[in-house]
Amino acid sequence: MNPLRIRIDERRLFADGVQFAQAGAYERLSGRVLFAVDPAAPAYAAVVDLDKAPRNRDGLVEFAADLCVLKPVDSGCGNRRVLFGYGNRGNKRELQFFNDARASNDPIAAADAGNGFLMRRGYTVVWAAWEGDLLPGDGRMVLDVPIARDGDRPLTGLVRTEFIADAPGVRSMPLSGHSSTLSYPTVSMDTRDASLTRRRYPGQASEPVDPGAWCFARLEAGMGLDGQGRQSALVASDSHVYLRGGFEPGWIHELVYTARDPRVMGLGHVVVRDLLSFLKYGDTDGAGQPSPVGQVEKVYAWGRSQTGRALRDFVHGGWNVDAAGRRVLDGVFSHVAGAGLMWMNHRFASVVCPAGQQYEAHHNCADRFPFSYARCTDHLTGRSDAILKRPDTDPLVIHTQTATEYWQRRGSLVHTDTRGNDLAQPEGVRLYFWSSSQHFADPHMGQPTRGVCQQPANVVSTSMLFRALLDALDAWASRGVAPPPSRIPLRGDGTLVSAEAWRERFPAIPGVALPRGPSTLALLDFGERFEAGILDREPPRVVAAPGYPTLVPAVDEDGNDVAGVRAPMVQAPLATYTGWSLRARGFGHGAMFMFNGSTMPFADTEAERLMTGDPRRSVQARYGTREGYVRAIEAAARTLVADGLMLDEDLARCVQAAADWAAPRHDVRLD
Repeated sequence: MNPLRIRIDERRLFADGVQFAQAGAYERLSGRVLFAVDPAAPAYAAVVDLDKAPRNRDGLVEFAADLCVLKPVDSGCGNRRVLFGYGNRGNKRELQFFNDARASNDPIAAADAGNGFLMRRGYTVVWAAWEGDLLPGDGRMVLDVPIARDGDRPLTGLVRTEFIADAPGVRSMPLSGHSSTLSYPTVSMDTRDASLTRRRYPGQASEPVDPGAWCFARLEAGMGLDGQGRQSALVASDSHVYLRGGFEPGWIHELVYTARDPRVMGLGHVVVRDLLSFLKYGDTDGAGQPSPVGQVEKVYAWGRSQTGRALRDFVHGGWNVDAAGRRVLDGVFSHVAGAGLMWMNHRFASVVCPAGQQYEAHHNCADRFPFSYARCTDHLTGRSDAILKRPDTDPLVIHTQTATEYWQRRGSLVHTDTRGNDLAQPEGVRLYFWSSSQHFADPHMGQPTRGVCQQPANVVSTSMLFRALLDALDAWASRGVAPPPSRIPLRGDGTLVSAEAWRERFPAIPGVALPRGPSTLALLDFGERFEAGILDREPPRVVAAPGYPTLVPAVDEDGNDVAGVRAPMVQAPLATYTGWSLRARGFGHGAMFMFNGSTMPFADTEAERLMTGDPRRSVQARYGTREGYVRAIEAAARTLVADGLMLDEDLARCVQAAADWAAPRHDVRLD
């Protein structure tokens, strides 16, 4: 029996009917994918707690995912390739990064097509909800999954959440830590049955918060009657925490409580596997359900950050093999995932939670061995494993990461063994380090801001690299044309170094503080049932710390990364661009902030450089004039085109963006 049925609720013309080269006009289909699966079938045996989910009258478990498709009106005019977009926390990102379009969860207007790259190539873009803990709102893609139960009783277990307020006055938060995310309700409203602690910095001993100083409740506010003005009320809630004195900005608060009603989160992998298998191979039960996208020859998937980890987890867990034993994804493009997997196919999983960084989201079980696509042995446990281990069904892999992943997401472990030695990758893998860029490089970034950080955000533009590498992935999967060789920092040539070696090389920029080192990774013990998907110990026991060495890219005399793919703005810099950014005073002063990088501008003139004592050459000394800078950017872009890492069409875009010193990203004043 076919496990899914596709329901199309709406069909609309996309981008006002613009004709995209040979692919012609596009349309948008919106609907849901309805699943009914046999929990006893071998294809679903790996889903944690599926056997404890409610069943319909036919003994099947039901769940449903939002679906959105952009396709040529005439499917025969497309390239017969599906690009599956893993919605990042339910948000559609593909048009934003591949097409340089505006960010939108409702892509329908001409502006949502951006430069039209994916459409001009003829791709069918498919989004389907895969994350089962999201609340509807803001156009997010939502997956409805069942709650697991122990017969007629609820399942319970420990849940741990961190809260870090970045502004004063925050007194109430969802137990999930995110307003867009479902919380696991507490079993007991008595705060003495839970533990709330706080600490100023990671690694410090936690201070217990008195049970009388907080409660399980939410704060509601609104206008009162009879001229009473704005009023508030404290409402008991099994899904919120309320701290009477408020969450002090920058402090790390940690709540551990006993929760009930876990959702069967592992079904998110089933959604991706079964839907894409159906689109690729068609109906398998003879019922004649037509595919809404026409004939498909290749299926690729792209994920960034959280969804890049989901892709790695999908492949490692064996989900790229459908129920008939066939390969589902022909190629995957994982961006800024670092060395993490996913916290998903577990009881009481928190899929929305970011994987661990130096200051945030500590001891997250998403950060676990194996880290690399290549097989190696964990020297701490003796276990041998790899993300790619099924040669007959493994996809081709392009893995890209920025400087941020080396500093915050243990990116070096993607291509080293667990002792930090260079590790050769399989032939079907390409790794590219996007030098001196940051985790989230908005194609439409304006003037950079600081937020809670000491320096303005990293401004390096990298979207041109997405387009070239997707073309390379398609040529690899379709015609066997190998992409350019991997470009990563290596221990062997001195471009991947320890934090101490990095500090010795980084220039002494006036007024700039440096991080103590990259985020480290401990070996953790979550309890005896962890391999079965159940976390019995929260917080986990630290077995070895630091457990795994995390290394960073070496830098040049400007402080910019030496190895990797250097975008035009890095080859012809106007600043030092880093993958790290330090928190400002009052917000965790001195610790690195999440996924932000920094921009540290060069002095405009030699006179300014001498006055400030900046060791880096000035903009004036490097380029002389605005025209000199444009020539340098053009030369850098041509180098990338020649290396197959940038498309010809992006050359003119780079030159145009450089015309006014890359304003508003930079503010250079020489004229």
